[in-house]
Amino acid sequence: MAAQPRSTPPGAPTPSVVTHLPSRPPLPFDPAAPVHERGLALASALPVPLRNLLAAGRVERRPRFGDRGFDGLTEEWSPPDGVTGQHALMARRAFDELTGSILAPASPDHLLARVLALLSHYPAKGTAPEVEHLVALDWAEDLGEFPAWAVDAAARTWRRTQKWRPSIAEMRALCEEACAPEWALARRLSVIAAAGSAPGDEAGGGIGHGRAGRLRALAGGAVRRMG
Repeated sequence: MAAQPRSTPPGAPTPSVVTHLPSRPPLPFDPAAPVHERGLALASALPVPLRNLLAAGRVERRPRFGDRGFDGLTEEWSPPDGVTGQHALMARRAFDELTGSILAPASPDHLLARVLALLSHYPAKGTAPEVEHLVALDWAEDLGEFPAWAVDAAARTWRRTQKWRPSIAEMRALCEEACAPEWALARRLSVIAAAGSAPGDEAGGGIGHGRAGRLRALAGGAVRRMG
């Protein structure tokens, strides 16, 4: 005799159904496009329910203070009520696609070549080539978290606007500015993914503790500096 599906007891809450998502093309991205156009292209590629959640989210801005006093504003985003497991699944996939391709860190070889090329425009007098190479290695390490297109954009901006050799802090600031909109979207996706993932879902949904912890850590840090 074939097993009959179990029915939900009277009065019990109906469990949410999380279905597998169909395949789709990679997220569109043109690093040479204006920031506004990049954002529109990425948003239009997301599923409609996910776009609706992102549009309905709440933003809270607070002053930020550092060692030197006021240090700009922080922005904290939270999703609207009603985030489901299906929303979380869509957000996790979009987050993984975004961080695994568009925001993937540049290769060490690309970073080293880009840094050496930039420093060659501003030669340091009295610095031996061996030391200059070590400096470039330090820079490549310090820029290792950024995607190649953001590092390229930062180097291009500095070459076209400044006369002097940059500091690593200045280059990091330019890299952060270049990819800030994409990281803001990634953080919001991580908040949705964490909001729709119950502890029981992680064990049964194949998410894994490491991945769930990464999402929650990023959700907890869903704050970006406003210039």
